[in-house]
Amino acid sequence: MINWQPEQFYDGVIGPKRREEMFAAVDLHAINDKVDQGEDFHTTIEEAAKAYPEFHDEIMMWHDRWLEIATPDIPHSVRLLRALRAAGVPVFALSNFGIQTFELARPVYPFLDEFDQRYISGYLGKVKPWAPIYEALEEGCGITPSALLFADDRQENLDAATIRGWQTHLFVSPQDWAARLVQEGLLSPEAAE
Repeated sequence: MINWQPEQFYDGVIGPKRREEMFAAVDLHAINDKVDQGEDFHTTIEEAAKAYPEFHDEIMMWHDRWLEIATPDIPHSVRLLRALRAAGVPVFALSNFGIQTFELARPVYPFLDEFDQRYISGYLGKVKPWAPIYEALEEGCGITPSALLFADDRQENLDAATIRGWQTHLFVSPQDWAARLVQEGLLSPEAAE
């Protein structure tokens, strides 16, 4: 529902060559995984910046300019969320998202508060594709795993859900997701536009 392409952000700010050097030296995605697991956003990024002084300022952008990295929203995906809810289909968020980053995003992306239930990794201390976050959703929603349809843009997250008996969809585009929702009988073609 939100575009997440940190490399694209950095390419625009520091240029592809410097970004490639930094990402080769510093696993920023692994550092962000710690935030998604519930570690403090500022402290985690600041420690990484101190550990790599040659990229200090660029790493701090991950914190200081995070809302510029996590942008823009995907309007068609937001419409699908609202269409599903209007049709009476319960919609849950199962997301790897840090506590502080989620709270930063909520005022900017109000649709984050429109889900029937949210399972946000930072608050739970459990991330995809680890089994406990899927278990938390199953226990919280009470829906039979085979009746759950899970969309995600990472195959490893889908594989973990498939093992549990969930139906899955690899998110490539909102149009493709809309077509799947129509195919499943959850939305009419008109509602899925």
